[in-house]
Amino acid sequence: MKVLVINCGSSSLKYKLFDMETESVLAAGQADRIGLDGTFIRKAPGERTEWEMPMPNHTEAFRAVLDALCNGEYAVIKSLDEIDAVGHRVGHGGEKFTEPTIVTDEVIKAIDECADLAPIHNPIHLRGILACQEVMPNIPSVAVFDTAFHQTMPPRAYLYAIPLKYYKEYGVRRYGFHGTSVRFVAPRLAKLAGLDINNSKLIVCHIGSGASITAVKDGKSIDTTMGMTPVEGLVMGTRSGDIDPGIIEFLCKKENMTVSEVNMLLNTDSGVKGLSDYSNDYRDLLDASEQGNQDAENALQVLVYRIAKYVGAYYMALGGVDAIAFCGGAGEGNIRLRKRIMESFAALGIKINEEANQIMEEELLLSAEDSKIPVWVVPTDEELMISRETASLVANK
Repeated sequence: MKVLVINCGSSSLKYKLFDMETESVLAAGQADRIGLDGTFIRKAPGERTEWEMPMPNHTEAFRAVLDALCNGEYAVIKSLDEIDAVGHRVGHGGEKFTEPTIVTDEVIKAIDECADLAPIHNPIHLRGILACQEVMPNIPSVAVFDTAFHQTMPPRAYLYAIPLKYYKEYGVRRYGFHGTSVRFVAPRLAKLAGLDINNSKLIVCHIGSGASITAVKDGKSIDTTMGMTPVEGLVMGTRSGDIDPGIIEFLCKKENMTVSEVNMLLNTDSGVKGLSDYSNDYRDLLDASEQGNQDAENALQVLVYRIAKYVGAYYMALGGVDAIAFCGGAGEGNIRLRKRIMESFAALGIKINEEANQIMEEELLLSAEDSKIPVWVVPTDEELMISRETASLVANK
């Protein structure tokens, strides 16, 4: 079986084509600048190839991707008939979707109805689904939701302490994100640590520009740091994470801002970028801190402190921890930041293996032999997880 995985952005369309017999990537790339002048498509892996072509909308971008897969020097399949299914990343499934779902008219309507909960992501992801249906109407599509894995959280974890009617009428509750990543990493962590996933207490730290931590008990999410939107929880690259909600009204009055403007501020100009007044890239902040930039150092300390605080909280929520995983861009590839985070876990008896920490972007045991809790780096692969979910669903329908 061959599965094409699609992840749409507002002006981009990422794709990977998998051969599910070997779970190998046949082709991967990204169509950029959709709807803008000078659009182009990139094709990988192996070597980077770029060429320009007009792509006025996501449907035409999808056509361009399929043409690149089937025709020309870099073709990997002879015809579209070789593609058995398409898996789509969808940001928010609300309470409607607890598992990947084959796309139907009813599913499209439900995804659209969740747009209020994810106004930046769902409408864009829906464009990719509709483009696929227009170009490949007879090929099954599967929607895989970032929020679905966290639907096992109990009410004590997902309810906000505001009037209950807002949950009942509008679905105001904690949903969590990065679920596809955690669904991939948690079973692998359990295997590496010699644990039965169905009898385990795990913490998965997805640390990138967007960051979250999830407590996983017996293979199920029982709590996660992101909430109704991805802005809750950890300090991130540009997102504030947890703040006093009274700050919103305060800034509206002091700066003559609208609520929407403050919301944008919390999503795009806050986090370590706002704290440091320098950069949202953790590597830049580490360099600046080493050169004496105190604002950069403060931003890093706030970032690490929030991570340690949530890991400690989830240790209590789980009643102990059997293993911890780092994944995401920084979790997999930022040696200096990993060292800081590991040092912040000292109260749990966790010690770092300095030699192992020099390795980037590979599966490895990051903790020392005498560490009380093993900490592993487990590179995530959301696209592979989407392809697995898609293949399984289509094969069993």
